[in-house]
Amino acid sequence: MNILGALKITVKKGIDLKVCDAFSSDPYVVITSGSQKLKTRVIKNNCNPEWNDVLTLSVTDPDMPITLNVFDKDRFSRPDKMGDANVDIKSYIECMQMGIKDLPIGTAVKKIQPDESNCLDDESKVVWIGKGKMVQEMTLKLQNVEKGKIQIKIEWLDLPGCKGLPKLNS
Repeated sequence: MNILGALKITVKKGIDLKVCDAFSSDPYVVITSGSQKLKTRVIKNNCNPEWNDVLTLSVTDPDMPITLNVFDKDRFSRPDKMGDANVDIKSYIECMQMGIKDLPIGTAVKKIQPDESNCLDDESKVVWIGKGKMVQEMTLKLQNVEKGKIQIKIEWLDLPGCKGLPKLNS
């Protein structure tokens, strides 16, 4: 298994998450890709939690789905599922592959619109942050639940000894 690099995912916050307990929820986020599973901390009694947790996922295949699941932690029973979303990194990787060397910091390299193929709640931009790096912030609309959104930010990390940015299969 060849690691191409890593994806730094900052799970920023939840917005208007489902109430699972009497008046609130104790939400946390689980991000999975292949056999990898990463988890944020639990925020107690909050349907608008702010995690700002940074999770790092090894990338071996840019086409492998990245799934975000939100759960309500329960003390004496299994966690309640509060929705899920797929994180689409293809547009981000395409921008990184452009080989751009220098742009004014804050330049939007690409704008991605919400559609039926992604879980975006509104327009998402891939933004140049300097020194060969770009970030993409996105608000994901949770699926399989009546309401709730999660804000995340992604950034590619080149790792020493790794192949570097992958070529996408279109």
